[in-house]
Amino acid sequence: MLTGEAILNAVATIDRSRVERDPDHVLEGLVREHSRLVYRIAYAVLRSHHDAEDSTQETFLRVLRYSSKLATVEEPKKWLSRIAWRVAVDRGRQRGRTRETPLEDPERPIEVAASAAPADETMRGAQIGSALEKLIAALPAKLRHPLVLSTIEEMSPREVSAALGINEAAVRSRVFRARQILKEKLAHGASRK
Repeated sequence: MLTGEAILNAVATIDRSRVERDPDHVLEGLVREHSRLVYRIAYAVLRSHHDAEDSTQETFLRVLRYSSKLATVEEPKKWLSRIAWRVAVDRGRQRGRTRETPLEDPERPIEVAASAAPADETMRGAQIGSALEKLIAALPAKLRHPLVLSTIEEMSPREVSAALGINEAAVRSRVFRARQILKEKLAHGASRK
């Protein structure tokens, strides 16, 4: 049975001659193996299912457009992650120019799912979640992106590192710092009440 590491090593060592002979087959393999990762990266940036799907498609279209470079790619997963990240960030910037959706509409009531917990606990949890979303959105991008990818999207430091083009130590450091800032702001907000 192959371990996850063995699979990653197998993916990383693409037969270069096969890429040159049949790039469509290799591209199809990349889509099958990495489409979920590409979608998760896009969703982490865009926070919209529809936009993440579009971004995923655009990522693979770019890979198709530059399929001649596939033969020289040492680590396809890392290469694909970076492309996915750039496409999603670009799409987010374009979306920001065309329409801006506020994080929370003051007129919109907080939606709470039905649960067995008492209503006041459920409502408090929804308020904390809403406050946390605002605090995360207010973080500098340098801290917000690694935090969202690792915590919300549950990507490993290695995957986050590949997507953002920074080393794993920087990922861990930035996630730690972002959590510290959030903890301080939440504690400060709780002490005011």
